[in-house]
Amino acid sequence: MEQLITGYFWGKGGFWRLSASESLLFCERRGVIVTKSIVIRLIRVVTLLIGLSILTFSLIHLSPMDPVNAYIGGDSSASPEQIEKFKQYWGVDKSPVEQYFSWAGALLQGNFGTSMLYRSPVIDIIQSRFATSLALMGMAWILSGVFGYMLGMTAAMNRGKAVDKIIKWYSYTLVSTPIFWMGLLLLIVFAVWLRWFPVGLAVPAGVLESDVQLIDRVRHFVLPALTLSILGVANVAMHTREKMIDILNAEYIVFAKARGESKWQIYKNHGLRNSIIPAISLQFAYFGELFGGSMLAEQVFAYPGLGSTLTTAGLKGDLPLMVGIILISSLFVFAGNLIADILSKVVDPRMKGDG
Repeated sequence: MEQLITGYFWGKGGFWRLSASESLLFCERRGVIVTKSIVIRLIRVVTLLIGLSILTFSLIHLSPMDPVNAYIGGDSSASPEQIEKFKQYWGVDKSPVEQYFSWAGALLQGNFGTSMLYRSPVIDIIQSRFATSLALMGMAWILSGVFGYMLGMTAAMNRGKAVDKIIKWYSYTLVSTPIFWMGLLLLIVFAVWLRWFPVGLAVPAGVLESDVQLIDRVRHFVLPALTLSILGVANVAMHTREKMIDILNAEYIVFAKARGESKWQIYKNHGLRNSIIPAISLQFAYFGELFGGSMLAEQVFAYPGLGSTLTTAGLKGDLPLMVGIILISSLFVFAGNLIADILSKVVDPRMKGDG
């Protein structure tokens, strides 16, 4: 009976078949490794968030920017007494240490503070803008992963041929292309010259929210998502190509070719399951670059997402909003790295490090 209950696990040369007792022992050992990695990373993210918040507060107070003057827009009619009342109202008349601990105490109670720029709770602004950015990044993440994996597999299965050289040239070109330049290029071609898509924003200007149609949102959404997707393809394509080439050079692939298996059979029986998980892990680790790219893309297309809001908060000295966005975006990037790390350890037992 023990021999009938088996499991399949990733190992050297592909997937291995284990008996029930071996599978149980293997899963227990792997569970300990994954749990230890998660605990260590949770400790790291707490210290990271504390460090980021302290660094942000320090940089703001060391900068020549005065958040109160940025808030009132340099209005010369404001008297010194009024400016002092603004400072007392926003709490910026206190020392940096007092401000930080006051903010941290409120954060522990779930209060991110009030935005000086938008005059509303920071958490409400983040929720509304993060949903917009998440849709943009989610679409770009899916498209770049799918097309990158397909291009990488095509290049590896045709190694040394013209299609392989074209894909490599395309990928190397994209890696060296700044995302804001790509966004401007798409904007000039498709919005200015061809006039297929609008120049910017997420909805038509001057139209009430209730009157905006789905097709209008899609037309405003296409160019920012396409910009992020195009540049995200290169990393996945080149990583998948190298991984698939390693698989094709393995001994069991040589044996499969000797048995007369076609390229499609080799890909279906061996290449797909041995290369898809590493590609997915790489995509989750791509969260950091994705968020950074979305900031630039949102600025180019005036797209009202979290990235453009962070830029505005930094330029206007809106400290509560800026720190809130930085912490939320850090958690977003951390979640992607954590998922990538867990996937790597779950599918590859040779990765025994503590992360």
